[in-house]
Amino acid sequence: MTTSTKQRPEPMSVRRRTPAWAKAVIALVAVLAVLFAGLRLSVLPGLRDLFGMDTHDRSGPVLLRSIQDMSRYEAASGTFQVVVDLERDSKYLPSAIRGTRTLYVGAGTVDAYVDLGRVGRQDVTVDADRTSATLRLPHAALGKPTLDPDRSYAVSKQRGLLDRIGDLFSDNPNSERAVQKLAVRHIGEAAKESELTARAETNTTAMLDGLLKSLGFKEVKVSYGT
Repeated sequence: MTTSTKQRPEPMSVRRRTPAWAKAVIALVAVLAVLFAGLRLSVLPGLRDLFGMDTHDRSGPVLLRSIQDMSRYEAASGTFQVVVDLERDSKYLPSAIRGTRTLYVGAGTVDAYVDLGRVGRQDVTVDADRTSATLRLPHAALGKPTLDPDRSYAVSKQRGLLDRIGDLFSDNPNSERAVQKLAVRHIGEAAKESELTARAETNTTAMLDGLLKSLGFKEVKVSYGT
């Protein structure tokens, strides 16, 4: 008696189709990865030179708008540097989705001056022999802080996903105006706490003393008031 053995059919592999919505998500992630990875042309040799950009200066002529006579004696100048750490977060979204953080090094100068244009005749006294002079000057003041673009730079920039996407459609995605304004404000505050105005008054006194003594005065007294 012979027995026949029936072979069981091998199970067929089941191929699952990827849903359309999953394909769309994968495609979106791939596009964002390419955009945010910051692929450079240097990855492929020769493409940088092939698609290199030329710079052309087509600026118009410079127009002189006004001329103003200056009566300030710039007596001192201070150089300052500040590290600005500016972070902006969303109330309801994590920083990875919405938020920015910029670390910026700001370098700038602040000048201190004495406004000699405010000195009137009543503020200058000369004796009959013209050997002694007494001057009363206004206190030294601080000028506006000036940020040096050559020595100021962003150390790092962190942006959330929505901020990166928004930068793609922004006219100025690399704007650093907020941190620059903050750096200028901090530099101005530091200048007020420094001895810059005192140094300006000392230098002004030395300048006037040397100038008037070269004109024949033997004694020069300089004081400062409001």
